[in-house]
Amino acid sequence: MKVIIAGGGTGGHLFPGIAIAEEFLKRDRASDILFVGTKKGVEARVLPDLGFDLRTLDVEGIKGKGFVKIAGAIMKIPGSLIESCRLIRSFSPDIVIGVGGYASGPAVLAAHFMCIRTAIAEQNALPGITNRILGRFVDRIFLTFPDTGKWFPEKKTVHSGNPVRAAFFTATGKSEKKGGRFALLIFGGSQGARGINAAAVDALPFLAKIKDRLKIVHQTGSAGLDSISAAYRSHGMDAEVLPFIMDMAAAFGAADLLVCRAGATSIAEITASGKASILIPFPQAVDDHQTKNAEALVKAGAAFMIKEKDLNGRIFAEMIERFFSHPEKIREMEARSKNLGNMHAAAYIVDTCLELLTGRNL
Repeated sequence: MKVIIAGGGTGGHLFPGIAIAEEFLKRDRASDILFVGTKKGVEARVLPDLGFDLRTLDVEGIKGKGFVKIAGAIMKIPGSLIESCRLIRSFSPDIVIGVGGYASGPAVLAAHFMCIRTAIAEQNALPGITNRILGRFVDRIFLTFPDTGKWFPEKKTVHSGNPVRAAFFTATGKSEKKGGRFALLIFGGSQGARGINAAAVDALPFLAKIKDRLKIVHQTGSAGLDSISAAYRSHGMDAEVLPFIMDMAAAFGAADLLVCRAGATSIAEITASGKASILIPFPQAVDDHQTKNAEALVKAGAAFMIKEKDLNGRIFAEMIERFFSHPEKIREMEARSKNLGNMHAAAYIVDTCLELLTGRNL
């Protein structure tokens, strides 16, 4: 089996693709998996360490850009399509799967016009521009949320759930003792989150009473790394501050509590791991879908949500102290979170792809 997985840019797009790749390899270790992305995306940093091959395209997005940059991005489309055709002809895949992000567009379109089976995975409730376009051409569309089907041809869509890497399903407890300290994992996605970073720093003076009982791991993104590290040091906090965490599943396993955004992939990984979380939805998310994601976990008793407009250092610290003082609440949230996990999404996607290739379920 030869498979191209195209897309990335952010962890929210890339990591479901890695979960799909893992499932193909689980079925057949001889499967040949090639990722197609961009040099600027998180895939260029993550995939080599995981042992996956990556080819890159010179392609950019147009959303939220000015006229000059939009024109430049459009001018790159023909070249990225030509390069995709060359790449596909050279690799000769059985199927090409787009997982969202700029590189998925030309790669999936090229495969379609070369009469190769194609599919896309849509992680969010509201699909992005690339997937809305690709939905007209591909053979199958895998959805995390059933309601997303209204954006696509009904006969092509299947509700698979969001695929999660296998390591997260075993990240249910602490992987190390942390000296008996309360372990807090703070992250804002693969690129960090300015609002969460600022609130965490502002909370430090209010956490002085319990600072000797805390162990903090904070993924900041590259922006502000030095200043945030300095803030933790100046307050005498035991904190590991990183621009990016490569083994996020292990970080989940070592944590008592997560503080993070509420993107679809983060939600899938949180529930797969059965972790308790404080969710701070990204306020500019399209259709406010991160708030809807968070509300689903809150309703199930699996998480607590703070809207960013209500977030400040004092509130942030109060929430940490509340969970620090009531570990039984964390255990309850963990159990409810685990009940929401979907461990079959990747297998369902691979099963459907194999059916496509054998001519069944067309």
